[in-house]
Amino acid sequence: MAKISKKVYEKELEKLHLELVQMQAWVKEKGKKIIVVFEGRDAAGKGGIIKRIIEPLNPRFYRVVALGVPTEKEKTQWYYQRYVQHFPAAGEIVIFDRSWYNRAGVERVMGFCSDDEYWYFMKSCDEFEKMLINSGIILIKYWLSVSDEEQEKRFKERIKNPLKRWKISPMDLESRTRWSKYARAKDVMFQYTDTEISPWYVINADNKKLARLNCINHFLSLIPYEEIKQEEIKLPPKHKDESYIRPPIDSQRWIPEVYNKLTK
Repeated sequence: MAKISKKVYEKELEKLHLELVQMQAWVKEKGKKIIVVFEGRDAAGKGGIIKRIIEPLNPRFYRVVALGVPTEKEKTQWYYQRYVQHFPAAGEIVIFDRSWYNRAGVERVMGFCSDDEYWYFMKSCDEFEKMLINSGIILIKYWLSVSDEEQEKRFKERIKNPLKRWKISPMDLESRTRWSKYARAKDVMFQYTDTEISPWYVINADNKKLARLNCINHFLSLIPYEEIKQEEIKLPPKHKDESYIRPPIDSQRWIPEVYNKLTK
């Protein structure tokens, strides 16, 4: 597997972060609407890529959407309805950590939807996404591809690491017994939804660091942003009221400085 040093990775990530900040400024200035969809196998690294994308961004103008199991009410709604309510307004970026494509994957494989519901989705998704794009939304879809060996390694790491055990759900364990069905479901999904107007972009995710850099670089290449000139910021003189008296320090609830002894 290809490797990249931590030093090089962090240097390149910093460059991309600067570009992400400029891109977000352009999106806000021009009132653009961006949706980024991340799909892929369990443990493929979706969360890690999303985290690196949003790290330098202004949180007022982006959202990450990771929906749970639909409620009983949501199950009776138009399928796309629970997703549409999270779509961006002007100047916003919305990232879906799994999306309406749940119907083409987990719902199909696990039997959570009927054949009629599944085929309605497969045949309507292209038109649905055309409507989004024709309305001015920039829609970008990523599929993270991870090898069987790497996925196995990551699952075992999550089981051993108490900080990552929460990432292993009963659904993840069940999906292992239906690996081939998921593979076939993904192939059919691509057949119907990998179109010229709304293509799937596949990321080789075996190396997490390289996948993050490659994804962010590609994402930036799809947005026709330009650098927005920022006004020079000058700090005004601080007004100091000589009559102000600070309250005694011991009148406030200061937290214990437990780790101060570790400083040099």
